[in-house]
Amino acid sequence: MTSKKYETAFITAGRELKFTQGSVNPIIQRASSLVFNSVQDKKHATANRAKGELFYGRRGTLTHFSFQQAMVDLEGGAGCSLYPCGAAAVTNAILAFVSQGDHILMTGSAYEPTQDFCTKVLTRLGVETTFYDPMIGAGIADLVRENTTVLFLESPSSVTMEVQDVPAMVKAARSINPDIVIMIDNTWAAGVLFKALDFDIDISIQAGTKYIVGHSDAMLGTAVANERCWDQLRENSYLMGQMLDADTAYVASRGLRTLGLRLKQHDENGLRVAKWLAERPEVERVNHPALPSCKGHEFYLRDFRGSCGLFSFVLKDRLSSEQVAHYLDNFKHFSMAYSWGGYESLILANQPEELNEIRPACDVDFKGTLVRVHIGLESVEDLIDDLEAGFERIKA
Repeated sequence: MTSKKYETAFITAGRELKFTQGSVNPIIQRASSLVFNSVQDKKHATANRAKGELFYGRRGTLTHFSFQQAMVDLEGGAGCSLYPCGAAAVTNAILAFVSQGDHILMTGSAYEPTQDFCTKVLTRLGVETTFYDPMIGAGIADLVRENTTVLFLESPSSVTMEVQDVPAMVKAARSINPDIVIMIDNTWAAGVLFKALDFDIDISIQAGTKYIVGHSDAMLGTAVANERCWDQLRENSYLMGQMLDADTAYVASRGLRTLGLRLKQHDENGLRVAKWLAERPEVERVNHPALPSCKGHEFYLRDFRGSCGLFSFVLKDRLSSEQVAHYLDNFKHFSMAYSWGGYESLILANQPEELNEIRPACDVDFKGTLVRVHIGLESVEDLIDDLEAGFERIKA
């Protein structure tokens, strides 16, 4: 799934002596006030506060610097900003590069809170959003205006899992506006399965709550930027008061050490379940990027290093409200939750009309109930037995 280079990065990133103080793991340094021993030390810290010098708690401590360096090593950027959740990473990255009168392009299949931010906050600030079909490819060039400052991608798409033709979109958008800032919500790939900055994307954003933390017990957002965008992202996020507590930064650093191994198991388990579902008579289509039935599968094969545990499938029938409740309420190994990326398996369901409400510019093309699953690290046989029992409940 990953090259040896990136497997090593999981283990070694951010382990300079400066950050670990001789221990295997980074130290946990909780601090608001960081004390200077002399006026000269204060001047030095102030002059280098954006370069990893201890200056003020909101700028970060050794714990934060270690994790930020690890993320930079992992995703190949110039710097990493930290946020209290993924939504904060998305919204503050966008805010750092827009002004009143600007226009942005947002995929119509983005994470629902990302869309809400565009329609409910950016609109009030005088920034216009055009939602586009995630499969638009090079056609994105037709939507770029003189005042278009940001192109936002999310691949695979939220819930329906379309994989975008990122190289074609980047090339087309930059042919119209070379200075456009291109961002991607890269949470599904965990910054590992898709190396966003290698594709001339400026900023790779993650809800580190998911796979980086990996245990469903902390909230985190990250944004790794290239050299061109790093200073502006860093300073604007700082001015907006964005920060992360030291304990969560430590937990995230620890999560990175096992990220590669966990992703491999999520990949293996998820594919086994997806292939089993593809053979079931109750299932119309499986939206797993690694399967030909998923839109953009060819782009996944070209651009990605592997898959994770999150995908969806569409039932041939539209379940009634009673059937949905009976189906979801009685699983043994699947829980219901909105987040994902932990070791546990999760399941949720949506009706086509519910998805149409949150997918501007790209109506759904199916009539059956959609089921989203996150395949965790449990026994695959147990998970398949559980899903099979669910189908029997529907029939009953």
